[in-house]
Amino acid sequence: MRIGLFTDTYYPQVNGVATSTYLLKQGLERIGHNVYVFTTTDANATPNEQGVYRIPSISVMSERRLALFYQPHLVRLIKRLNLDIIHTQTEFSLGIFGRLMAKRFNIPLTHTYHTIYEDYTHYIAKFSQLNPIAKFAAKRISVNFCRAADQLIVPTVKVKNLLASYGVHRPINVIPTGINLEKFSQANIDSQHKERLRATLSIQPDDKVILFVGRVSKEKNIETLLLHVQPYLKEHPHIKFVIVGDGPYRACLEELTNELAITQQVIFAGEQPWESINQYYQIGDVFVSASQSETQGLTYIEALAAGLPVIAKADPCLNGVIENGQNGFTFHHQADFLSALNSVLENERYQTALATTAVMTAKRFSAEQFAQSVLEIYSSTSKISLSS
Repeated sequence: MRIGLFTDTYYPQVNGVATSTYLLKQGLERIGHNVYVFTTTDANATPNEQGVYRIPSISVMSERRLALFYQPHLVRLIKRLNLDIIHTQTEFSLGIFGRLMAKRFNIPLTHTYHTIYEDYTHYIAKFSQLNPIAKFAAKRISVNFCRAADQLIVPTVKVKNLLASYGVHRPINVIPTGINLEKFSQANIDSQHKERLRATLSIQPDDKVILFVGRVSKEKNIETLLLHVQPYLKEHPHIKFVIVGDGPYRACLEELTNELAITQQVIFAGEQPWESINQYYQIGDVFVSASQSETQGLTYIEALAAGLPVIAKADPCLNGVIENGQNGFTFHHQADFLSALNSVLENERYQTALATTAVMTAKRFSAEQFAQSVLEIYSSTSKISLSS
């Protein structure tokens, strides 16, 4: 098949949508298909990327970009490519362009709904009185775009139920995004390099590490993690909490760690390139998250693949991912969180058992299975489009 992927964010950017689209391209190409990605410009992108078309774009909300997409030469290019399917990954600039091209050239359209925009309206509505209006607008954007697709893909049942509650009556297929399991395997990380990395972060050989990887933003709820973990860090001076990532909320969180008097044990490692992010998982003993805005949470699966037990705030997106007492724990309150931390970090034999099950769990989310499942949707999308 000749497949067009339209996305506002793509490798080397580090976020769930960029990673999902990148892995999908790789997976589809490995099984013999031609994949063309239409995405935004990025100063860190490799020149002459095979099958990737970078469209002039502008920065919005710091690291996010929107493309200046409608250009005649792109329309001519897409016509020449004679695409069999268009798969949009965004509801905005390049998603709109992909939808227009699907309609213009009568190409079947599949759309993946990645982001629950209601959880991000605080970036737009600076005054709380405007937030209900922003949430309503976010919902309408989602509904209008999804209704234009022949078929939809969502990463979890949580998102499927959300779209159904919005009144979206299109075929909705649950396909969890896959990951490159080999990349995150402990077997592929040099132990000496791991120790050097720990040393650069001022982590001592006998320290244990609580790890968070992700965007440092309000919706990730890292503030709750800091408040919850504070008494544990006070009681355990050889525990470090490492936050890998960057974002608009970092300064606030650094100020909070100072107020909580835990600055010596909380390490802000900053954003790291996607190529080396697997190395950071290996410095941890347990992965934690309190986010309630995830549609799937790729970082949870990456952590499991790296052999890290996961402790995460209970959320429907974790169904089928976190198995309480087997590969990690879900929590509701601080007491649950601290009990889980204690279970993992104070019993090395149990931690090893959790890690073993974590790796086994992650095998359900291979990149190969992801690509094959999406390919099946393409086939059925084409049939739906032809019959309509």
